[in-house]
Amino acid sequence: MYKCCIFDLDGTLLNTLTALSYCSNKALRKYGLGEVPTEEFKWMVGDGYRNQIKRALTYLGDKELIHWEEACKDYMEIFGKESMYGVHPYEGIPEMIEQLKKKNMKLAVLSNKPNQQAIMNIETVFGKGYFDAIAGQIDGVPKKPDPSGALRIAEEFGIRPEECLYIGDTNTDMRTGIGAGMTTIGVLWGFRQREELEAFGPAAIIEHPSQLVDFIESDLQTKNVTI
Repeated sequence: MYKCCIFDLDGTLLNTLTALSYCSNKALRKYGLGEVPTEEFKWMVGDGYRNQIKRALTYLGDKELIHWEEACKDYMEIFGKESMYGVHPYEGIPEMIEQLKKKNMKLAVLSNKPNQQAIMNIETVFGKGYFDAIAGQIDGVPKKPDPSGALRIAEEFGIRPEECLYIGDTNTDMRTGIGAGMTTIGVLWGFRQREELEAFGPAAIIEHPSQLVDFIESDLQTKNVTI
């Protein structure tokens, strides 16, 4: 029986693509390299802001990354103020979360977004205390796909990894959940395509948030367990 759902943030719970694109391009504009189209950021994000800025600079022609360190500092200054720009939950997410709460599931967010902005995004959209745990990237702590963050959340909840679902939209998430020994679910409403997720053999790939509830209920019926 599953007792916990750990969600990725960007591309899974919230559509943050506009904010990521806006803040990145605003930081890079000073170098006169042009702008990265918003849709391109779907392939640039997911494993930390420094990699995101590195890919954006490379896309714009700075292949030697001359501006990388300065651009990262500029990005964080801008992102600290404007990380909510255009952010909204995907269709069906609020309803899904309510259904999971009714099942007494522990709910957590694990993101490679800087910790302060991860908390701000979630608490601004859903309210403070709505999730049982929110963990973003902190200096000195391994980021996803290292599974330690997911395992730490399970340990804090007193729940075994095999009793947890890990849900995300990128290969980084698939590797995180599977590496943690958790049942891993890929989602198709986010930033990446089915082929990328399928390559890692997740337990399921879903097209709408309501299907996560269906997956949990199907598992309960299979095991003849009731809540």
